Amino acid sequence: MKQPVMLTASLLWIIAPALAFPGSAGLTYPAAHRDTTVDDYFGTAIPAPYQWMESLDSPALKQWVQAENAVTDGYLAKIPVRGWIDKRLTELWNYAKETTPEQVAGSRIFFRRNAGLQNQSVLYVQDSDSAKPRALIDPNALSPDGSIALADFAPSPDGRYLAYALSSGGSDWETIHVLDVQTGRTLSDSVRWVKFSNTAWTNSDGGFFYSRYPQPATNDEINQQVVDQRLYFHALGTPQSADRLIYARPDLPRWNIEGQVSEDGKYLFVILQDGTAPRNELLYSDLGNPASPRIGAKLEPLYTKNDAEYDFVGVERGTLYLQTTLAAPKDRIVAARLSDPSPAHWRTVVPEGKGVIEGASMAGGRIIVQSEIDATSRLALYTTGGKPLGELSLPTLGSITELSARADSSKVYYGFTSFLYPTRIYRYDVPSATTRPVFEPELKFDASRYESRQIFYRSKDGTRVPMFIVARKGLELDGKNPTILYGYGGFDVTITPSFDPMLPVWLELGGIYAVPNLRGGGTYGEKWHQAGMLAHKQNVFDDFAWAAKYLIAHRYTSAKHLAIQGYSNGGLLTGASITERPELYGAAYIGHGVLDMLRYQDFSGGALWAPEYGTASDEKAFKWLWAYSPLQNVKQGTCYPPTLITTSWDDDRVVPMHEFKFAARMQQAQGCANPVLLSTTSSTSHIYMPTDKDIEQTADVWAFEAYNLGITDSPRGEHRRAP
Repeated sequence: MKQPVMLTASLLWIIAPALAFPGSAGLTYPAAHRDTTVDDYFGTAIPAPYQWMESLDSPALKQWVQAENAVTDGYLAKIPVRGWIDKRLTELWNYAKETTPEQVAGSRIFFRRNAGLQNQSVLYVQDSDSAKPRALIDPNALSPDGSIALADFAPSPDGRYLAYALSSGGSDWETIHVLDVQTGRTLSDSVRWVKFSNTAWTNSDGGFFYSRYPQPATNDEINQQVVDQRLYFHALGTPQSADRLIYARPDLPRWNIEGQVSEDGKYLFVILQDGTAPRNELLYSDLGNPASPRIGAKLEPLYTKNDAEYDFVGVERGTLYLQTTLAAPKDRIVAARLSDPSPAHWRTVVPEGKGVIEGASMAGGRIIVQSEIDATSRLALYTTGGKPLGELSLPTLGSITELSARADSSKVYYGFTSFLYPTRIYRYDVPSATTRPVFEPELKFDASRYESRQIFYRSKDGTRVPMFIVARKGLELDGKNPTILYGYGGFDVTITPSFDPMLPVWLELGGIYAVPNLRGGGTYGEKWHQAGMLAHKQNVFDDFAWAAKYLIAHRYTSAKHLAIQGYSNGGLLTGASITERPELYGAAYIGHGVLDMLRYQDFSGGALWAPEYGTASDEKAFKWLWAYSPLQNVKQGTCYPPTLITTSWDDDRVVPMHEFKFAARMQQAQGCANPVLLSTTSSTSHIYMPTDKDIEQTADVWAFEAYNLGITDSPRGEHRRAP
C-alpha cells in the first residue's frame, strides 16, 4: 500500500522565483516548488514533488496560479488571429436557443430559452399550446456575472410547483428551492448538500424524493470525498431537518442512490449503483393512493445481483417496462410483472438489434425508443406488446439531444442537431404519425459549403473504428490542412454529431474537424465500453493515435498541422496522447482532465470512477494506471507539442490539482521551445460556464491551436498557412 512521505507545512508557503525554462519560447514561467515527497506503491517508489498543490487553500499555490494566468494571458493576447476568432464566434453564438419542452400532466410545458448571448438561459413555462410563454426564473437576475447557476429544475406532476436547484459557480453541490408556478412566489423550502441527484415529486404535490450527502467540512467543499449518499423525502413547508430518510446503505458508502416515482404516482423505484459502473440494482415500494402516498412504504427488491443495467422505462397496470443489458450488451426493452419480476418470466418488447438502445419512454400508449447505429440517432415506435410501428424520419446524419414524452400524452417532443446545424425542436403526434418543427434557430452561416461524413479506420490491433470528418466541400487533401481531432473514450459515452458555434469559425478558417468514436465509449454497446476501461484503457489511446495516423496517411493533414482536444476523461486522453506520442501532434488542449491516475480517487467524486479506471490501492490496477497516467509519464527533456491546459478553482468533479501538478511538471520537463500554458478560472466549474466566459475561453483554446498549426490571419484577409 501507499505510504507517502508527508510534506511539512512550511513548504506550502514556498514558491521558487520565476525562471525561464529551456522550452519557454521566450516565456518566463513561475517555477513551482519541488519537494522530496515520495509515494510507495507495493514497493515501487513514485516521486511526487508537487503533491503540496492538493492543498487548494495554500497561499503559495494561489500565487503560482495567478502568475501562470498572467503568462498565459500575455501569450494569448499576442496571437494575431485571436481577435477575429473572438468576434466571429460571438456573432455565431448570438442566435436564439431553446431546450426540448418538459411535459407535465395537463397542458403545461417547461423549457429554457436563451436570446443569444445571455450568460444563462431563462426558464419559461407555457400554460397551453396557444398560451404565450412566460418567464419563471431568470438566473441572470440572480447573478449578472453568472456566478450562481440554475443547475436543474423539476416541475411537480401537475405543474403546480417547480423545484429548482442553484449552485455556486456551477459546482456539483446544489441547493433546491421551490416555486409556486402560478404566482411565481418562492416558498420557504431549502434543501442543501445535494449532489448527483434527481428530484422525484409525489403526485400529491406534497413533496419530493432527493439524494444528498452529509454536510462537508467547512471550506473543503471542493476536495471533500463524496461518500454515504442517502435518499430522503422532503415534505413541502417543512425544514430540511425534518426530512424523512428513505434508504441508506452504509455498507456501500461509495454507491449512488436515486429515487424515481412512476408517472401514475403509485410506485417509488430506487436505483443503487456502484459509482459509474455499467450495472445497477433496482428496488421499489408501493406508495398506494397517489393522492395520499405512503412515503414510508417498505422497499422490495426487484433486481439486486448487480449483474446488469436495469433502467426504469414505465409501469402500466402492474407491468414494469425496463431497459436492460441482461443477456443483451446493446440493450433491450422487456416487460415484467411486479408480482413476478424474475428474468425467467420476462417478455421481450424490443429485442437487442443492430443499434444500441440509448433510451426509451412511454408515449401515448406506445413505447418510443431512441437508438444509435454507428453513433447516429434513430427513433422508433412500438406497441407495449412489441409490435414495431416504424421509425420517425430524422432530417440528416445527426443526434437526438433530448426526448420528452409521457404515457398519458399523444405529443412527443425531441431535439435534433448535427455538426452543421444547431438544435431544432420537433413535435411528433402519436395518433396521426406526423412531425412538425416547433423551434428552428436562425444562424448566420452558410452550411451548404461544408459536409459531414463518416469513415471507418483500423486501430492498432485491427479493430474497426468509426470517425466523423467535417470539412469544406472539395477541400484539397495536400497534407497541410489545419485539423482538430477531438476525442473522449470512456464511461460508455458516445460522441454523436452535435453543433458548436466554434465549428463554423474553424471551418471558415480552412480547418478540418474530426471525431473518432473510441473504445471505452458506448458506440457498439457494453462490449465496446469494456474494451476501453480498466486494464484495457490503452486501447482508447491507441484508437486515438491511429485516427491521427489515418488523417495523416490520407493527406487530410500532417503531424505539425494536427491538434488534439479533450475534456474531462477526454483531457486524460489528450494528456496520455502527448506523453505517449508527442511527435504525432502539432498542438494539444487538455480541459479539466484526470491527469494524476494514482491519486484521483482521494478527491471529491473521484472514487465514483473506480469501476471505470481501477485504483492504485489495488496492485494490478496500479500497474496499468502507472503505465499511462499522464503526470507520472512526463519525461525530462522530451519535446512536447504546444499545450494549453485549463481548469477552475471551483471544479469539484475533477479537482484542479490535476492540472496544477501536470502543468508544473510539463513546464519543468519541456525540452524544446513549444509553450506549455495553464489557464485557471473562477466562478465556473466542470460542467458550467456563463456565456461570456465560455466564448472567451473557447476563443483562447482554438486561437492557441490555430496559431500553433500555422494559421496567422483571418479568412477575410490574406489567409496564410505555414508550409
